[in-house]
Amino acid sequence: MAAENFTVRGFKAAAVNSGIRGKERLDLALIVSDKPASVAGVFTTSLVKAAPVLLDMERCKSGKAQVILVNSGIANACTGEEGMRLARLTTAMAADALDIAPELVQVCSTGIIGQQLELACFQRGIPKAAQTLSADGLGDVAQAIMTTDTFRKITERTVLIDGKPVKLLGMCKGAGMIMPNMATMLSFILTDAKIEHDLLQSLLKKAVARTFNSITVDGDTSTNDTVLLMANGLAEHPPIVEDRPEALHAFAGALEELCKELALMIVRDGEGATKLVTIRVQGAASEAQADQAARTVANSNLVKTAFFGEDANWGRIIAALGRSGAQFDQQKVDIAFDDVFMVKHGLGQGAEVEARATAVLKKPEFVVTVDLHAGEASKDIHTCDFSIDYVKINADYRS
Repeated sequence: MAAENFTVRGFKAAAVNSGIRGKERLDLALIVSDKPASVAGVFTTSLVKAAPVLLDMERCKSGKAQVILVNSGIANACTGEEGMRLARLTTAMAADALDIAPELVQVCSTGIIGQQLELACFQRGIPKAAQTLSADGLGDVAQAIMTTDTFRKITERTVLIDGKPVKLLGMCKGAGMIMPNMATMLSFILTDAKIEHDLLQSLLKKAVARTFNSITVDGDTSTNDTVLLMANGLAEHPPIVEDRPEALHAFAGALEELCKELALMIVRDGEGATKLVTIRVQGAASEAQADQAARTVANSNLVKTAFFGEDANWGRIIAALGRSGAQFDQQKVDIAFDDVFMVKHGLGQGAEVEARATAVLKKPEFVVTVDLHAGEASKDIHTCDFSIDYVKINADYRS
């Protein structure tokens, strides 16, 4: 889909080459609402937080934002007082260029940790971006935020609220260093819905928990993980509030669908990935144990390399379950690859079944279902295989 098709009422955007990447590619962008918007944010749980994350967390408390300034190439993480000074200074530069208050500017960075950004790049890029803002510039922003991504990740939804169309558009970047909480990524979601900060924050947190926090590529959590959601209220419906359950349900459902689609794009684009795999644990004693079990299997290098090799090695799966912390009886465990039950009551089902399971592993997408028969709780975690290319990409990431 062409970039010009991605629009949301009352939002403009632009992306430019500022020289941060040292290449002729888009690396700095602005997203601007015509008016101050309700804002919500969910951020990395890492104790090591990048300067932009710390600043955005502080500013999100006001409940209002109008601009997102973002760069790729350098993460502005582990950069000390100078990194924080630069984050504040660059947001002030964007505010001056757009004639708004600096506190209404959110800032995000992605790229290499530990390097300082050069102010000159922002002095070149911000005015150029501010002068070229357009309603159809959002696709270019999705391109500009890519690092090791192999395709841009952007999608949209339209939902009716009281018979009036409401648009949601989301973009993200992420392919490696992916493991919630949060997923290692930047994501920007824009909507023309009328909804206040507190409710918007609650809905975003729930949607993230069920989508971006249910994926993993490599089990690593970044310093810069950020999801920002801006709602500018330009749609023509009455405000979405808690005592209007139909409107609330419709918006929340569209938001979660949007986030899930973006999250699965990240897993499909996992560095070097060739397969999208859903690890579905059911019959767990609690939701927490279901999550532990599914996440341990999804992050196991031995399991993930078996997926890459199309080897139905269920022993690696049950071994991962055993160290996950979930409580179960190994003699009750069932394991299926799609609809092929490779293991029943903790025992393999023989060579013929293994051959059928191996055929499932040759598909680009499949589900591994584990039934612990220990309770009623379940959890899906989406992961990918672990290929030779993952090692190659990350061995020379900084070169």
